[in-house]
Amino acid sequence: MNGLFFALVGASIATALAGFGSAKGVGSAAQASMGVLSEDSSKFGKMLVLTLLPGTQGLYGFIVGFLILVNCGVLGGDIPNLAQGLAYFGASLAIGIGGMVSGFAQGKAAVAGIAMSAKDDRNFSKAMVSVTLVEIYALLSFIVSLLVVISVSSLKIS
Repeated sequence: MNGLFFALVGASIATALAGFGSAKGVGSAAQASMGVLSEDSSKFGKMLVLTLLPGTQGLYGFIVGFLILVNCGVLGGDIPNLAQGLAYFGASLAIGIGGMVSGFAQGKAAVAGIAMSAKDDRNFSKAMVSVTLVEIYALLSFIVSLLVVISVSSLKIS
C-alpha cells in the first residue's frame, strides 16, 4: 500500500481547516468593519487591514496543501510510501488545526480592534499589535508543517 491516500487527505485537511478558520475570522471582522464603515467610510483602509489579517491562515494551509500535492506524485514528485504519506498527513494537522484555531481567535481579536479603532483612530496601532500577536501561532504551525513537508521525500522512512 502506498501513502498517496494519506498525503491527499493531508493536503485536504491543511487547506480546508485553515481555510475554514480564515473564512470565519475574516467574516466576523468584515461584519464589524461594515458597521464602522456605514458611519465613517474614511476608515476603509484601516478596517481593511484589520479585516484581512485572519485570512493569512488560509493562505498558509493552501501553501502546505499545494506543496504536498507537488511532492506526492499529483503535481510532480514520486508517489509516497505509507510512512511518507502518514508524515504528510501529520504535517497537515499542524497548520490545519493551528490555522483553524488561530483564524477563529484572530477574527475575534480583529473585531475587538475594529471596535476600538472606531472609537478613536489613535488606537489603530494598538489594535494591529494585538491582532498580529495571534498570527505568531499560525506562523509556528505553518513553519512546522512546512519543514516536515519539505523534508519527507528525503527521509528514509518506510
